[in-house]
Amino acid sequence: MSIVFFTDRDLGKQFPELLFQAGLTVEKHADHFADITKDEEWLTEVGRRGWYVITHDQRIRYKPNEKAAVLQAEVGLFVLIGTAPFPELAKNFIVTFPKIEQFIKKHSRPFIAKIYRPSEKVKMTKSDHPGRVEMWLSDAEWREENKRDSLE
Repeated sequence: MSIVFFTDRDLGKQFPELLFQAGLTVEKHADHFADITKDEEWLTEVGRRGWYVITHDQRIRYKPNEKAAVLQAEVGLFVLIGTAPFPELAKNFIVTFPKIEQFIKKHSRPFIAKIYRPSEKVKMTKSDHPGRVEMWLSDAEWREENKRDSLE
């Protein structure tokens, strides 16, 4: 299984380049879409291509049109949690990759998952300690939300 990651424009150029240098297959937003392309549009196309999205935009979970695009286009979306420089976010993604790969094998798309960095205490004892990956919204949860919303 070949995993292709698509980096949202909010991750700039350095983040995807560091992932590429680590041997991951990465497609950058700027290589496929104009900066003004609406999120719903590129999410639909990325879903059609079967790529996994990486973003730093935690609000996507709460924007109905973008959340719907993720789930309707069957996107696997990973949200990087926390504020840190891009090299630190990229390093965490790379050392956490085995867990990300396990998550992908265990969970079918669509989904929105969070990638956390290890705590400062853990990083002080082991700087290359992986973060954790957690489901934020599964297809089943999204469908349940929609069912509740339509009943109200």
